[in-house]
Amino acid sequence: MRKSCRVYLIHIRDCINRIQTYTASGKVAFWEDTKTQDAVIRNLEVLCESTRQLPEAWKAAHPEIDWRRISDFRNVLAHQYLDVDLKVVWDVAENYLPELKAAVEAMEND
Repeated sequence: MRKSCRVYLIHIRDCINRIQTYTASGKVAFWEDTKTQDAVIRNLEVLCESTRQLPEAWKAAHPEIDWRRISDFRNVLAHQYLDVDLKVVWDVAENYLPELKAAVEAMEND
């Protein structure tokens, strides 16, 4: 694996870890704390941007991840920030990031 791929995978993993820490107190705490919402959204932006920096050939070799969907979500977060649906943000954090984390950790060992 190219060094740059590993660096981006580490960024992705670190963002997921931060998001999991920020959301560990549960959905109600997330909904009541705008700082937590902002921190989660920011880390999702960084995570998504990191996936965009991975080489296309490398992403093609790992089709188990929907890289395009992640990239598209970054665009929503960055450009439609007034319309970000916190229900979607919570759903991503709770239901999609654990699977992505496991896949990224496996890729780090390639």
